[in-house]
Amino acid sequence: MQLLDRKRALAITPLWRLGFRPFFLAGALFGLLAVAFWAAALHGLINPAVPGGMLAWHRHEMPFGFGLAIIAGFLLTAVQTWTGSPGLSGRPLIALFGLWLAARLAWFFPVLLAMLIALQLVFIGLFIAQMARQLITARQRNNYPILLVLSLLALCQSLTLAGLVQGDDGLQLRGALAALWLIAVMLSLIGGRVIPFFTQRGLGRVEAFAAHPWLDRLLLVCGVLVAALFASGHNLLASPRLAAPFIVLSALHGLRLWRWHLRGIWRVPLLWSLHLAYAWLLLATLGMAAWHLGWLTQPSLANHALAVGAMGGLTLAMMARVSLGHTGRALQPPKAMAWAFGLLNLGALIRVTCGGGWLWLAALCWGVAFALFAWYYAPMLFRARVDGHPG
Repeated sequence: MQLLDRKRALAITPLWRLGFRPFFLAGALFGLLAVAFWAAALHGLINPAVPGGMLAWHRHEMPFGFGLAIIAGFLLTAVQTWTGSPGLSGRPLIALFGLWLAARLAWFFPVLLAMLIALQLVFIGLFIAQMARQLITARQRNNYPILLVLSLLALCQSLTLAGLVQGDDGLQLRGALAALWLIAVMLSLIGGRVIPFFTQRGLGRVEAFAAHPWLDRLLLVCGVLVAALFASGHNLLASPRLAAPFIVLSALHGLRLWRWHLRGIWRVPLLWSLHLAYAWLLLATLGMAAWHLGWLTQPSLANHALAVGAMGGLTLAMMARVSLGHTGRALQPPKAMAWAFGLLNLGALIRVTCGGGWLWLAALCWGVAFALFAWYYAPMLFRARVDGHPG
């Protein structure tokens, strides 16, 4: 970076210097509030008037409000490293974040449904356009699968919103579940890169983990196939033949976990949190296979293992580690974060094993976990890097 560019970068308010700063913080706070809001609605404590009702709001906002915010924060930051070109910052970042925030608030204000939908789709469209511009300009073909998954996520969001317009609950469910399993693909893509790398660095291991491109490609293909079967409605009905892609995914996720496992990870919270969260991907795929084979009565248990354990767990662990590295700090999280990781996994366990009467406790565990992140990391995200560098 030239001196002039450095001066300009350092002149930007720290919160708007890179995408991880606003999106990690706001995503964590939104995840906390959204689950608390949903739990309150389930227990009859609130009943706000939102388009399509609270179930429609919950289905849309967890993947496209919470999940997409964390994905945006990570990718808008990582793309700078991948391409060598500056990431989104300053006014363009403020504008993109403002769109995301407006899309969240629009559910609770008397705006036209068309305006609500436009805000949702404009945000994801501009996010994809920014990623595509940087990746294609740099000819980062190895990262084109990320553009594919993001584009398919936009299609799933369109499907969900079409169901909202038509009052079609089935269409909303298809779009939301397809999006959730596409997020699983994204977690697999990103996790496959960072978990072995972070494990190697975190344990001081000299030898890198062996790369297995065939495994990555097979996970991508099977993951997209599963999402397509949800979008088409086929995965909403149990069928033994549809267990096959989930069995393949289970085997591949299990193989990855086995290859990445080193005993030392259990001494390092930033590592065991990642490995445990990835294990929820394995449990979710096993759960869906079991449901299709008639061994499990409710597919929602597997879907919530994915949403709470894998998506929640990996986003929390990634935010905790990435925020330290990109603010120039030592990779030693606040001690309370070990409790946050443990509470999130406990909440996931309660959600998939206990009855509806325990949902409040699962929501509480989730909320406290993300509250701890926000409390300890907000000062880091609002302040400049401790080493004086931009970013």
